[in-house]
Amino acid sequence: MAERSTDRTTSTSSSVTEAEPYDENEKHGISSETDESFTKLKSPEDLELGDEDDIEREGLLPAEQEKPTQPTPEGSVRSAFVWMVVNTLATIGIVFTNKAIFSDPSLKLAQLTFAAFHFFITWLTLFILSRPRFAMFTPRRVAIKEIVPLAVAMSLNVILPNLSLAFSTVTFYQVARILLTPTVALMNYVLYKSTLPRNAIYALVPACAGVGMVSYYDSLPTADASVKTTSSLGVIFAFSGIFASSLYTIWISSYHKKLQMNSMQLLFNQAPLAAFMLLYVIPFVDTFPVWTEVPVNRWVMIMMSGLFACIINMSQFFIIAQTGPVSSTVVGHVKTCSIVALGWLTSGRAVGDKSVIGVFIAIGGIIT
Repeated sequence: MAERSTDRTTSTSSSVTEAEPYDENEKHGISSETDESFTKLKSPEDLELGDEDDIEREGLLPAEQEKPTQPTPEGSVRSAFVWMVVNTLATIGIVFTNKAIFSDPSLKLAQLTFAAFHFFITWLTLFILSRPRFAMFTPRRVAIKEIVPLAVAMSLNVILPNLSLAFSTVTFYQVARILLTPTVALMNYVLYKSTLPRNAIYALVPACAGVGMVSYYDSLPTADASVKTTSSLGVIFAFSGIFASSLYTIWISSYHKKLQMNSMQLLFNQAPLAAFMLLYVIPFVDTFPVWTEVPVNRWVMIMMSGLFACIINMSQFFIIAQTGPVSSTVVGHVKTCSIVALGWLTSGRAVGDKSVIGVFIAIGGIIT
């Protein structure tokens, strides 16, 4: 949700998918001999929110060759800073807005409908950015049969993390998304025998240990009804979502090369197909509320979630284009820390709760 972010990290995953850096050749879907690999999408959920961007920059996926950066004019620096602030606030907003939406029992089990709504918002955002007024990229079409597997993975990448958010605390949801990085590393090793430097592996160990501590202590029952905890379903959905997001991340990298399309072109084809496929499943899976009985404030939140998704997608384009990957990674860590801190403040837990140790270990490991 469409919360990738997240994230990474920052994945609300909301139903949000963010695009990667691109150059003039990529804008028109042209590859060159000096740029053989394409970067991959970021999702959402995510509202990831930084996780998959960070994964690529950490060397877990092939990335574009770095190009010399030109000095950034003062006006561009100011503009980039504004977009960073907007992106951060929108990411935090979508996580807590989606959490509020899913806290309503009548909407908690309408996940596929919610995901389809966000996919439509994503497609609409890209459609606007492809118009001559913006000309951010040139749309290209691909045969539906070529993109179906990726669209299915995209749907799972959004729905499972959103279910995790519905059945867990914001703190656990966000900290668990940190496991996306080691999971992608493990998948790369199993599938492609790609290894990481020893120091990177050492840094991932405390990150995994920290997530384990948070998972244990955050799911323990408590006598205080004001303290929010994570249910067993929340833990199951969280780890299932991490697996789905990792697989999606790996597939995105290969699809860029296979279809010779850039991030925005690929997502422009994925989003509407994913939404259309969900329409066939929604009647059999979702439990709908009585729409006339849904409070007005919930409808406002749903519209706000779609608006946040649109803002996140647009701002990410400008952040990458104007500042480059390092600044975007820093923004991702700021979002992660902010969401975890705010989630902790709203959870009702005491400052001395043991799970806070796991939070610091996990975040410290992934930043390292």
